[in-house]
Parts: sequence; C-alpha cells; structure tokens
Amino acid sequence: MLPVKRFVDFIEQNKLFDANIKVLAAVSGGMDSVLMAHLLHAAGFKFGIAHCNFMLRGPEADADQDFTRQLAAQLGVSFHTIHFDTQQYAVNHKVSIQMAARHLRYQWFNEVCQSAGYKAIALAHHQNDTIETILLNLTRGTGIAGLHGILPKNGPLVRPLLFLSRQEIQEIIETEKIAFVEDSSNISVKYARNKIRHKVVPLLKELNPNLEATFESNLKHFRDLEILLNEKVEALQSEILVYQEDEVHISIEAVKKLSPKRLLLFKLLQPFGFIDTVVDDLLTALDKHAGRIFESTTFTLVVDRGKLIISPKGVISNEQVLINEGDHIVHYKNYRLTVLHDDSPLIIKDNPLATSVDADKLSYPLTIRAWHQGDQFYPLGMKTRQKLSDFFIHHKVPLHKKNGIPVLVNANGEIIWLGGYRPDERYKVDNNTKKVTIFELNKL
Repeated sequence: MLPVKRFVDFIEQNKLFDANIKVLAAVSGGMDSVLMAHLLHAAGFKFGIAHCNFMLRGPEADADQDFTRQLAAQLGVSFHTIHFDTQQYAVNHKVSIQMAARHLRYQWFNEVCQSAGYKAIALAHHQNDTIETILLNLTRGTGIAGLHGILPKNGPLVRPLLFLSRQEIQEIIETEKIAFVEDSSNISVKYARNKIRHKVVPLLKELNPNLEATFESNLKHFRDLEILLNEKVEALQSEILVYQEDEVHISIEAVKKLSPKRLLLFKLLQPFGFIDTVVDDLLTALDKHAGRIFESTTFTLVVDRGKLIISPKGVISNEQVLINEGDHIVHYKNYRLTVLHDDSPLIIKDNPLATSVDADKLSYPLTIRAWHQGDQFYPLGMKTRQKLSDFFIHHKVPLHKKNGIPVLVNANGEIIWLGGYRPDERYKVDNNTKKVTIFELNKL
C-alpha cells in the first residue's frame, strides 16, 4: 500500500506547498521519481511531469523519455520534455557534465513553471541522498551549512520523499509492482556520489544498520545549531559592522572579543567571499601587520590601524583625463572636476575638495590621473620635496584608497594638487598672484 498519509503529513509538516497549487514533478523514470509521481497522484495533488533527455546514453535515454511520457498519460497529467546537448554545453562553459546537466535542467524547470503556471518543483531526493550529500560535503570540506543535508524546501524546490529511505522506496515499488526504468549510470562508480553510495554507505550500515534514522536525528540537531549560529551572526552584523559609503569597517578590538573567534569571524566575512584559510591568516596578522591586504574574488580587506576595512574591488587602471585651457567641467572616475577662473587672488580654505592656484604657473593641457610610484611634490607649507608614498603613510591614508585619489598634474610633469589632501607649495596663491584658477572636486 502506498504511504499516502505519511507523504501528505510530511508535506504539511514542512509546509512544502499548498494543496491548491500546481506542482511540477521532475521524473527521470527511476524508482524514486516514479514513486513520487504515483504518490502525488494518489494524494490528489495537481501536478505535471517534466523529463530531461540529456542525450548522454543514446537509445537508453530515449527509452526513459518514452517511459515517462507513458507514465504521464497513465496518470492523466501534463507531460513536458526537452532534449539537451549536454556535452556541448559542458565544453562551451568549461564545466563538468554533472554541472552542465544541473544548470540546464533547473533553468528549464523554471521556464516551464513560468509558462505553465507551476508554483513548486518537486524533486525525488530521499534520506539516503541526504547521507551521501553530507558525506560528500565532509570529504570536500564544509562549514556547518554543509551538515544540514538536503533541505525539504529551498525556494520553489521541494523534496517530499525525504521521509523515506532507499530501502523503503524499493520495498514499496516491489510490493505495489510499480514499473520504472533503471539508469545504468547509477551503477558506475566513476562519479564521487556513486562511490559513496555503493562503497562507503554499505560499510557504515554494517556498523549501524539504522544509519538513516541516526542521520535524520543528527540532522535535526545540526539544523537547530545552524539556526542559533545564524541568529548570533545577524546580531553581530548589526553590532560591529560599520557601513561607511561603500566600505565596511570592523573594529579589531571587537574581533578579539569574539568567541569562538575563528568561526564567528568566518561567518561575518563569508558574505564578502572570504574563505576560511584567509580567516586563519587574518587572525595571525591582527597585531603584527598593519597594512596587510587580503582579497576575495570581489572584495579587498585591509588591516588598518585599529580596524579592518572591507571594500569592493576596483579595477586599477591607467586612466587619465586631459584638461584643456577653457575646459570648465571634466569627469575622472567617480569625480566631477569643476574649473573656475577668477581675477581676484582668492584662497580656498577649509575645503579639502577644492583648491586655488596661481593661474600664470599653469601649462596646458593639465592631466588628472592616479598616483604613480615615485611621484613627488612639495606639500603646501613645506620647502622640501616629499614622495607621495611617504605622504600617504604620514597622513595614514588607507592602502585601498590610494589608487582612487585624483592627482592634478601640470603639463611640465609637476604635481599641482593631491585632490582631497594637499596642493603643491609651488602653485600656491601669494602676493604676486594676478589670476587664480579654482579646482573643485565633487564625488558622484
């Protein structure tokens, strides 16, 4: 007898989907997905069947497609199918066959849902799939999220067979004499999951015949721990992450007070793409290496004086903009530079984003660019030359901000103004100045 009540109870307890919505059942033709289709039908749910032919097993794949078409007709439900050139997709996108098949099927499932009004996608994972996933995650390395196994619901994806083990499914199929097709690739041990299924799990079941029940009990603990951890991390995010424009600052003293330090810091940095090995290196650098830089694929983290500074990665370029005589507005990166001319010897004070210089000392075209290694100037008020690199250190300019500072350069190669910081002594307005040129930066 089909376990219809257990099936419906599991769906309701886990709030997988409402009885009045349409469900798209992903059916390969194997015993798991075929049983799921029969259970959906017996329970009276509104559903259709979707089948992917990945064109990887020749006539066998075509036979699976014909079988699922006949199953849909037998159950009186809609049938959706598609052929994929999976091998060519894998070559074009430089991914494995498994990843190619995964991407293709989920993309197509979503398209079918949108076009035919399905609100959930039912997948036939069961308890043994969860065990295999956890063992795979542990083998490859995982955080606590990798220990919660396959979730009953993840967005539109629902897994209503997670209350059954593989052995239970097989017994039901045999007892009810339900027809199915066997995918020959499931027998091969060239895939990592199949190695765990056919070689590792049988050995574990020798040690613990109730392996599935034991894992299910452990999973409940792991999921509860994950909820507690996520709540702790959310509280820390609002407490110690300080957002300043496009940057995130974290006090080093706050990091030192974290307990357990490594786990919580990893969870705080994980949304920015930093992996656990970076966290290990970072913890050793907190007291020793101010200025140390760590990178993820999308963010840069700088160990500054007393804080960690996280900022989006910018593309460092050799971009430079010419300023011709008569230009009034030019754009450089995320700045607008306004150029004004005045006959009075005006001196700009208390505005680091504006400066006035002696117009007669300018030779056009001027250039606005990023700083270069070896750049030197005479900071206003000083009679000696200073390297920009030394100026940055003296004024505690964070490393990640240096490349974004606009440097205004005369046609003779001399620096006129380090935008936002200091003009050059040689171009200052004095008693001999007859005309001034005013430069003002506005951040866009």
